[in-house]
Amino acid sequence: MVNSMAHSRARRNPADGRAPVRRAATNVGVLFLIVGVLGFIPGITSNFGDLYFAGHESDAKLFGLFQVSVLHNIVHLLSGVAGLALSRTVSGARTFLVGGGAIYLVLWLYGVVVDHSTGANFIPVNGADNWLHLFLGIGMIALGLLTTHDLNRR
Repeated sequence: MVNSMAHSRARRNPADGRAPVRRAATNVGVLFLIVGVLGFIPGITSNFGDLYFAGHESDAKLFGLFQVSVLHNIVHLLSGVAGLALSRTVSGARTFLVGGGAIYLVLWLYGVVVDHSTGANFIPVNGADNWLHLFLGIGMIALGLLTTHDLNRR
C-alpha cells in the first residue's frame, strides 16, 4: 500500500485547491509586504528620524537590527507585490521563489563586498541584512525547488 503522503508536495491541497509552490510564493509575498510596511512605522523601526531615501547615511533599523531606507522598504514592498502576482500560476510562483532567491543571493554578495560606510552602499545593508539575504536566498530557492520537484513525474 502506498502512503497517501508520499507525493503530497506535488498534489494540490484539497482545502484550497492550490499547489504548494503557489501557497509558498503567496506566503513569502505577504511576508515581504509586511516587512516593507513595518519599515515605515516608527518604533518598530528605530532611529526613524534618520530614515533616508537611500544611502549608507540612513541609520534607521527595522527591529533595531536591520538597516533600512525608503528605497530598501520599497524593494520589500515590490518583492511582495511580485510574489502575490506571480503566485497565480505554478510556473510564476516557482519563478518568483527561485529567481527572487537568486536576487537575494546577489544582494548578499553585494553586502559582503561593498564597503558599508561609503556611497556604494546605496540600498543600504549592514551585517544583519547580509545574513538575512543569505538565508532568504537559500530558503526561497529551496522552497521553489522542493515544492515543485514532483510535478514533472506525473
